[in-house]
Amino acid sequence: LEREGEAGSLRVVVPRAPARTNPPPRMDPGKKTSESEFFTEYGELNRYQVSEVIGKGSYGVVAAAIDTQTGERVAIKKINDVFDHVSDATRILREIKLLRLLRHPDIVQIKHIMLPPSRREFRDIYVVFELMESDLHQVIKANDDLTPEHHQFFLYQLLRGMKYIHAASVFHRDLKPKNILANADCKLKICDFGLARVSFNDGAPSAIFWTDYVATRWYRAPELCGSFFSKYTPAIDIWSVGCIFAEMLIGKPLFPGKNVVHQLDLMTDVLGTPSAESLAKIRNEKARRYLSNMRKKPKVPLTKKFPGIDPMALHLLERLLAFDPKDRPTADEALTDPYFTGLANSEREPIAQPISKLEFEFEKRKLGKDDVRELIYREVLLLSYFVEIQ
Repeated sequence: LEREGEAGSLRVVVPRAPARTNPPPRMDPGKKTSESEFFTEYGELNRYQVSEVIGKGSYGVVAAAIDTQTGERVAIKKINDVFDHVSDATRILREIKLLRLLRHPDIVQIKHIMLPPSRREFRDIYVVFELMESDLHQVIKANDDLTPEHHQFFLYQLLRGMKYIHAASVFHRDLKPKNILANADCKLKICDFGLARVSFNDGAPSAIFWTDYVATRWYRAPELCGSFFSKYTPAIDIWSVGCIFAEMLIGKPLFPGKNVVHQLDLMTDVLGTPSAESLAKIRNEKARRYLSNMRKKPKVPLTKKFPGIDPMALHLLERLLAFDPKDRPTADEALTDPYFTGLANSEREPIAQPISKLEFEFEKRKLGKDDVRELIYREVLLLSYFVEIQ
């Protein structure tokens, strides 16, 4: 899996991804920082030599460092005051757990989590990831000369990663270029599983499961723009992959909606108004009425929207961006599309076993700060054991 002979010598310019929010004082991106500034009350700080803070992620400062035990360059994410808000702490628990369970070359890997100094009183967490150079958003922005080979190889990796993730019954729910890490050799890694969920076919109600969906609108499937369908499927991620693929092809977002209504307008400008069959499935009355009363729009041939693009790429894009989720291919089906002839190889496309319900029993009960703290501590121990036996 690590040997992508078909990728040849593909390269891209990879500017460093900027911080998502302003980092705190004393630790500006790009400036040198000492271990004492970065590590607080942790006994393992001697293992890592921090070179610089490279930005701030969703919940913490991220530093580049050297692992003195292995010599590897790593990224260390410092998550401050984890338990100030139980909802945020639960999201961090969920992401750590999923990244422990999902091990695949197209998914970012946790190398280590530093053992907290106190099981019951720690506030900060240090998660050590493999270091990637940039993200796909920056790659698209910096490279206006991406070739058809780039497009194909990028999409192949995304779909291969999603095939594995979906086989585990996991929905990512927040796929976008900024959540896909990239290196100059064109290797991609899917990251940020904080909004991901595991789907268990146990007959349990799904309403609570989806109430906190807040992912980026531009890459959000139409069924998530207005609570269209009663049961969501992995097709929500396939739509996002389609939007990302389109952005690679044209160098800018395909559906940059200013609000939900504008988002639906942009979608239907390209895809045409939904069929009567699709409209009948919409359970949100306002959304159904809005689309039903919309002036009839014809479907725009993608060859017109994307002039000069490989017709085979556009044929697959059209499948990925089907308005009705039942019409979108699975990741596995998309990988068998003729577009990937000569690149796809099922032997290099492993699938995961479905995740056990026992791993996510905590989702079914109300947790306090101490409960989440204990669960995160257990995850740190489990991950340390897993890495050790590897």
